[in-house]
Amino acid sequence: MPIKTVYKAQVEYMQILDENGKLDEKLAKDTLTDEEVLSLYEQMTVCRQLDEVAFRLQRSGRMGTYPQNKGQEAAAAGMGFAAKKGVDWLVPCYRENLALNMHGLPYHYVLLHWMGDERGNKIPEGVYVNPIAIPIGTQMLHATGIAWAFKLRKEPRVAVTFFGDGATSEGDFHEAMNFASVMQAPVVFFCQNNQWAISVPREIQMNSETVAQKAIAYGMPTIQVDGNDLFAVYKAAKEAVERARAGGGPSFIEAVTYRLGDHTTADDARRYRDPQELEAWMGRDPILRLRKYLTGKGVWDDAKQAKLEERAKTIVQEIVKTAEGIEKPTTDDIFDFTYATLPAELERQKSTMRTSSLGQDPAQAGLRDMGTATHGHSAT
Repeated sequence: MPIKTVYKAQVEYMQILDENGKLDEKLAKDTLTDEEVLSLYEQMTVCRQLDEVAFRLQRSGRMGTYPQNKGQEAAAAGMGFAAKKGVDWLVPCYRENLALNMHGLPYHYVLLHWMGDERGNKIPEGVYVNPIAIPIGTQMLHATGIAWAFKLRKEPRVAVTFFGDGATSEGDFHEAMNFASVMQAPVVFFCQNNQWAISVPREIQMNSETVAQKAIAYGMPTIQVDGNDLFAVYKAAKEAVERARAGGGPSFIEAVTYRLGDHTTADDARRYRDPQELEAWMGRDPILRLRKYLTGKGVWDDAKQAKLEERAKTIVQEIVKTAEGIEKPTTDDIFDFTYATLPAELERQKSTMRTSSLGQDPAQAGLRDMGTATHGHSAT
């Protein structure tokens, strides 16, 4: 019998707004209005300002380790805007501050999280987002479960999960993709391919030419887009969300972008990253690209830019003031939010602030048996 081809596949790449601010009018049709672009540009600028201030907060000892979103704002903005606030559910990684804020999470919650205050993870009622996920890849399983629940309840809602290129090398990613595909769960897998899994470049941690092609194995619609192009991200995201809401199952989007900052404030990318590569990507900055576009259309100028930057500084100052002005948590929280009914020994610890239970009952640590063994044998 002759050999025959049983399957062929391809991955499309989409760019609508290039790095010089030139728009493909045909592809941009029915995507974003000038008013929407202006609004998103302003929100991206505020998010960038928050990033810069958060960096200084960490360096001055006022906040813990922080991962900057710098350079990836268009990806978060486009996907966040395509999902329906108050209906769809966002399951983030840690570079989607803008999308979380667009869906109702106040920015000071993000700062509280990185300040080590658990109240930053207590999502307000009616805000449909998960807390920031630090473990790599675990959140994709959560998103798939949420989406499956939507399907079982026959609710026209969609779950969107964000993750980086490195997360697609995790087993959790493949389990989530397979389950979502088999169950046709309404979930959008949104990969921010920022080229680096901490200090490991994409081409070393995977042998596939694209990240998007990994979805082909699961029979899932997939596309690669210019992740610094707000229009392309929004168009692909909107199509994926609408497909999921209509019962068409999951989709995969690879947004090709770049991490302009270090992995976190605990990292120094100069040790492993070519400065020329960084310089090249700085020219593709999504915020700079949008400014060129808006200026070219005659709806933006230097005076408006200066006014926006001042407003962004004021907004971020208020965000920091709110985060740092919240009453400090009490030590009672450690006890009150761990057990439904507090055991007697922890009640004693809570009231005395002493870990005296070992002294009250040494046997619980095996000390009594150790003492018997020691005294029951003579030295030789």
